[in-house]
Amino acid sequence: MLAFALPRLLDVPAASRRSMSVVERNVATLRPAYLLLLLSGFVEPLLYLLSIGVGVGALIGDLTLPGGAVVPYAAFVAPAMLASSAMTGALAETTFNFFGKMKYLKLYDGMIATPVRPFEIALGELAWAMVRGSAYSAAFLVVMVAMGLTTAGRAAVALPAAVLVGFAFGALGMTIATLMRSWQDFDLLGSAQFTLFLFSGTFVPAEAYPAVLRWVVELTPLYRSVHLIRGITLGEGGWFWLPDVLYLLVVLGVGLAVAGRRMQRLLYR
Repeated sequence: MLAFALPRLLDVPAASRRSMSVVERNVATLRPAYLLLLLSGFVEPLLYLLSIGVGVGALIGDLTLPGGAVVPYAAFVAPAMLASSAMTGALAETTFNFFGKMKYLKLYDGMIATPVRPFEIALGELAWAMVRGSAYSAAFLVVMVAMGLTTAGRAAVALPAAVLVGFAFGALGMTIATLMRSWQDFDLLGSAQFTLFLFSGTFVPAEAYPAVLRWVVELTPLYRSVHLIRGITLGEGGWFWLPDVLYLLVVLGVGLAVAGRRMQRLLYR
């Protein structure tokens, strides 16, 4: 699969220009109503942080992490909300919107009549999804710093980590979108996404789960994302981040390669 993507990456300048043309097209079609929809992606995790992280956190008090560090419950929940926000924004753009453009609007059928190739369409749509996801992440990190849940320096490091999370889920989302047959399939995606949100060490440490469930949880992409961003915002050791970063890079690479291959099959059949 990666061999499929490699030839398209060799001519990097031309491929980048063609991918950016997809981003420019999305920017040109922005409408005020869509901007309000984008705002909802930031508001939802913020409400979770205020209601559970701060509200329930007032009842729970401080939380002792597996490494022995004691942190306020809101500081524990906030990075999970950030990771979830990056996931939600990326998946919304690369599943629902991507599926509609490909299957019903037939937008990409017109694009492949130009020099733009399917893999470059996928790359451009992923880059556009990350414009949205990065805006969510930056705004949420500003809120975290303002609330004293992390420092400005740690927030600066957490932003590229959140962008990586969005890229990984965006690539995964495009792959899922190419496999969907109808809008009803999105019900399954929503259920899977909500399950990840609840069981990815979001509100309690993974160590609180039974052993078998804990290992399942720790293999999910959202848990690796939460673990990475939480480690950064709470100031835990940097070398612990390496497995999370490698995991997300693999998801990104494989997802993008599969999405490009699937798009070529669907658009050229």
